[in-house]
Amino acid sequence: MILACHHISKEYPENTVLRDVTFHLEKGDKAAVVGINGAGKTTLLRIIIGEEAPDSGTVSFERDCSYGYLAQNQGLVSGRTVYEEALSVKQYLIDMENRLTQYEAHMEKLKGDALTQTITEYTDLLHRFELENGYAYKGEVTGVLRGLGFTDAEFDQTVSTLSGGQKTRVALSKLLLQKPDLLMLDEPTNHLDMSSIRWLETYLMNYRGTVLIVSHDRYFLDRVVTKVIEIEHGEAISFSGGYSAFAEKKKQLREAQLRAYLKQQQEIRHQEEVIARLKSFNREKSIRRAESREKMLEKMERLDKPPGEDDALRLRFSPAKVSGKDVLHVEDLAKAFDEPLFSDLSFDIRRGERVALIGDNGTGKSTILKIINGLVDADRGLVTLGTGVIIGYYDQDHQVLHPEKTLFEEVSDLRPAMTDLQIRNLLASFLFTGDDVFKRVKDLSGGERGRLSLALLMLSEANFLILDEPT
Repeated sequence: MILACHHISKEYPENTVLRDVTFHLEKGDKAAVVGINGAGKTTLLRIIIGEEAPDSGTVSFERDCSYGYLAQNQGLVSGRTVYEEALSVKQYLIDMENRLTQYEAHMEKLKGDALTQTITEYTDLLHRFELENGYAYKGEVTGVLRGLGFTDAEFDQTVSTLSGGQKTRVALSKLLLQKPDLLMLDEPTNHLDMSSIRWLETYLMNYRGTVLIVSHDRYFLDRVVTKVIEIEHGEAISFSGGYSAFAEKKKQLREAQLRAYLKQQQEIRHQEEVIARLKSFNREKSIRRAESREKMLEKMERLDKPPGEDDALRLRFSPAKVSGKDVLHVEDLAKAFDEPLFSDLSFDIRRGERVALIGDNGTGKSTILKIINGLVDADRGLVTLGTGVIIGYYDQDHQVLHPEKTLFEEVSDLRPAMTDLQIRNLLASFLFTGDDVFKRVKDLSGGERGRLSLALLMLSEANFLILDEPT
């Protein structure tokens, strides 16, 4: 057993996040932690690595277990290039390689016992170097960086100049190159394009260590994991198998719980009717029988009603007006920064169409959306909106949100005419209930910020939705 969590509980002033969470991982397990946004998945990982303390419970690792952790937005401060930063993981091999070179140069000048001693030390070091696959470390670094979507031209970029997503990819590359016994990844696919996700799937499937992943990408999880740990209402349940197997088992479990609950409720109603009828006779014998049944009901272990499918957002976008048939015309669009990003881009979108903009990281997808929204100027080309078009823009970085405002204030400032009840009902439809509405934006998880952005987008009454990584 490489990791064991025993009776982990964690409570914040506004809610209980984890309640008596217990599970363990064996060597070689590929496990996922799943649950709705705000369920406590990231909190659990932070408790495991010691960044947060549980209110109760313990975390234990196998002796001499090494582990690595990737946060959702991994900050990385470095003046090195992308390649140098990734290569730093292999510094111990670089040092061994340099010592081997020194031995080789030194041996030419030695004779007798000194030479014999040096050859023995050299041979021992060379053996360890070969066991660590030392001759292949440069190719391994290059392969991992390319697999995670970095081009050879980007190898020489300074880490400090990269975007947040690129820095997270560099951090992930270092983690994969370190090859810890236990690999913990929080939303590792957030900043990867489709080809990089496929590469990571293959890498993790063949990884010899143990993997614990937090992700909302069910297709990624289906290919990688063999165990699922679900956190729901603060409690954890483990399921064997991939994500699809978990979803089916969860459905069957929920249906069985609901049947048992309804059956018990039916029995309770029946007994209450019998009790009322016996009391109505107003006879001593009947009253004693009624009291006996009441005691039986009091001793009955009542089943809680199983939670319904309340983890689905209820989205309803109602445009203020219908646009013209032609929604967007893009012609001969071009943009370059240090190097050309794209050119000669032309396309049309008509009312009612659902269009996906796909491509590898760095090909300019977000830049195109920003140009359409007027946030970035094109170097060349034409962008024309159709008659009556109102844009609603979902920014993957959530830059339209105000960190110091509460969720309630974000909505009320956008729609001052809404009543308190209307605001609470809106936020509840996006799974923000109770005191959640008074959380500050800066205290929200990444997923919670995404839900808030969608709520504000729904209020925009737009008839042309532009969504940059909405999931």
